[in-house]
Amino acid sequence: MGERLAGRNGQPRANGRRGMMARRAIPSLLDRLPSVRGRVRADFNLAQLVWFRVGGRADILFEPANAQDLAAFLAGLPDDIAVTVIGAGSNLLIRDGGIRGVVVQLGAGFSDIQIDGDGLIDAGAAVMDVKLASAARDAGLTGLEFLRGIPGAMGGAARMNAGAFGGELKDIFVSAQGVDRQGRAREFTHAQAGFGYRSSAFPAEVILTRVSVRGRPGDRNTISARMAEIAAERSANQPVGARTGGSTFANPVDSKATGRKAWELIDAAGCRGLRLGGAMVSEKHCNFLINDGDATAADLEQLGEQVRARVLEVCGVVLNWEIQRIGTPGGGT
Repeated sequence: MGERLAGRNGQPRANGRRGMMARRAIPSLLDRLPSVRGRVRADFNLAQLVWFRVGGRADILFEPANAQDLAAFLAGLPDDIAVTVIGAGSNLLIRDGGIRGVVVQLGAGFSDIQIDGDGLIDAGAAVMDVKLASAARDAGLTGLEFLRGIPGAMGGAARMNAGAFGGELKDIFVSAQGVDRQGRAREFTHAQAGFGYRSSAFPAEVILTRVSVRGRPGDRNTISARMAEIAAERSANQPVGARTGGSTFANPVDSKATGRKAWELIDAAGCRGLRLGGAMVSEKHCNFLINDGDATAADLEQLGEQVRARVLEVCGVVLNWEIQRIGTPGGGT
C-alpha cells in the first residue's frame, strides 16, 4: 500500500497518483461550492461510513444542517459537479476508487419523528428503521414491526421499498418529501412512488428528506413481543455484527411460487463459505457477503459476480444485486 499521508479531514490518504490528483483538484472544487450551514469535508474516507468498512474516498462529503440548507446548496452548486447520496451505509458497496464530486449524507437535521393522533408518523430520512419501529410501538401503533429487522434509514428504505419478516415499506407508506438537483422541493404520493419489489420510481436526482407512514392502533405488549421475535430470528439466522451489507441479492420474482429464494439458489450452487481475497460468502446465511477483515470492495464485488455466475450455471437463474454498488473501480484507500 505504501506510505500514507494525512488528508484534510485527518484521515489517512494514499500516497501516489490518486493523492496527487486529489490535492490538485479538491481546492478548486472547494472554491466552487456554495456557502452552507452544515459540514463540508474534503478527501473523505468513505469506508468508515459503510457497514462493509471498505471503499474509496469522496472528493467532498457534505452533511447539510437541514432541508433548507440542502436546497440552497443544490440550487447554488454548479451543474457540472456530480452529486451522490448515501444513507446509513447498510446496503451499500462503495468501490475502491471512491466517488468524484460531492457526496451528500443526511444526519442529525433529518432525524426527528413526529406522530399525530391518527396514526400518521412523519420521519426524517436519516431516522433508522429500528428507531421508527420503536417509536411506533411506544405510541401503540402496529404495522411497523418488520422494520425492526431491517438495518438502514428511512430514506433508503423508501427508495428501495425495503422489506422483511412479512412486511414492505409500501404497505405503510403515505408520502415522501425531497429536494431535486435544482434545489426545488418535491413531494410524492403513494401512487407516484411507484413501488415494486425492492424498487421505487422516485427520480434518481431527488434526495428524499422525509418519509410519512401510517400505523394502526395496537397493543403495546403484542407489538413488543413481535419485535422481540424478529430480533431473535435475525440474530439466529443472519451474520449480525459482521462487516456485511445485508442481503446481497434480491429474491427472484417467482420465488414465492417456486419456493427458491436467493439464499437457497446460492446454497444449491455450492457457494456457501466461498472466498475471494478477504471476502467470503457467509456460512450462516449465504445471501450475505462478509468482509473477513482485509477485503477490498473489488474482492466483494468480484465474489458476488462469481456467485451470480455459479447460480446461473447450476440453477439457470439470474440473481440481481440488491446491494447498491457505486463509485469508480480501482485506486484503493
